[in-house]
Amino acid sequence: MTPRLVTPAGAVESLRRKVHQKWAAAVCADLGAGEPVTFSVPLRPGVSTGSAVARIGHAAWHEWHVRWREFAGRHPTGVEVVRKPVSVQGVTDDYPAMLVAGLDAAVALVSESGPPPVDVGRARALASSLRSAGAVLTPATVRAACRLGADDAEVLLSAVTWLRRNPDAGAWTARQLPVPGMHTKWLDTHGALLRDVAGRDVRDEVRPRPAVLHLTYVDPDHVASGRRRHDAWTTGDTHDIAYRPRTVLVVENRDCRLWFPPVRDTIVVEGGGKAAAALLANVPWLRAADHIVYWGDIDADGYAILDRFRAALAEPAPDDAPPKPVTSILMDATDLHHYARHGVNHDTAGRPIRPSPAILPHLTEAEATAYDTVATAGPTPFRRIEQEMIPLDHAVTRLLDAAAKSRP
Repeated sequence: MTPRLVTPAGAVESLRRKVHQKWAAAVCADLGAGEPVTFSVPLRPGVSTGSAVARIGHAAWHEWHVRWREFAGRHPTGVEVVRKPVSVQGVTDDYPAMLVAGLDAAVALVSESGPPPVDVGRARALASSLRSAGAVLTPATVRAACRLGADDAEVLLSAVTWLRRNPDAGAWTARQLPVPGMHTKWLDTHGALLRDVAGRDVRDEVRPRPAVLHLTYVDPDHVASGRRRHDAWTTGDTHDIAYRPRTVLVVENRDCRLWFPPVRDTIVVEGGGKAAAALLANVPWLRAADHIVYWGDIDADGYAILDRFRAALAEPAPDDAPPKPVTSILMDATDLHHYARHGVNHDTAGRPIRPSPAILPHLTEAEATAYDTVATAGPTPFRRIEQEMIPLDHAVTRLLDAAAKSRP
């Protein structure tokens, strides 16, 4: 170990890092969930003998000791400077060796030189309430719960309490759970935390919502017949689609579905975003098509949807239907540059579109290049090309090409 002397300022910064890392474990320990946590910083690692002091230099040693004497008279209650003997030039005396503090004292000390790393009072109160409600307390769950705003934290407590009183949630859908304060999409954002805190995943217990697909028949013979062009198909219902398609094109924009030009043996399906990928993958007639094609926005969300859809169809279906490949159109690096004049950096509300750190392993090389360009945290010309900005006749040409290339 290289001998070194830690100044009071350096020790406080080291203590700040330790508090940031372990405050949640300390809160859990205070409530009996885990071993006690003490925050400590060695003040002179590798310096325990006079020869080590000599290597550092007696002037530096003296200056360091003076700083710690000054610190000793002004640190908060509960912070202790542990002293241990060292023999320097034949004289043995006690010198600072370790800075030690409990959670409250450590937070008080580091807060003197910067913002507190945690609101200890709120963290303890929330953890105590969760424990009283029967929650599973771990450093990870306490840390995640404390990141919630006040309203969401209150919903979390209500949800844990409700789950303890209701061992079976199968009578409700995820958006029907009668938990006080829980809005219909709360589980979409906080379901994983509720699972970890409650010790059960209510998302697996609730009544599943049937998949409802909005679709448009674009086969020219069907269009010429005058029969219904726009339809909806619901999982488990008794009706059937008008014809079995050889090609299914999944799009995200409703206008693209409603006005897609005629293409023989094709049905255009309106996707439902990231959450719908697994539902679409389990639709029997969709899986039975010869060609499954996806077309979405050139942006981080569009590629994330494609990635999930492709991953879902790469697995066998519940009825043992085999995996199916998914081709994309108008979403590779060439398309990114070709339609760059339609690129934007702000959403419909005028907010800047944010980068995405998500790793999408199911993209092709050309798709991944385009994704990296629009999702990068660094500078980029634009972050989105909306699907509806691309002419539909271009989409028809690319769809026919994709179907032709995928024929055996």
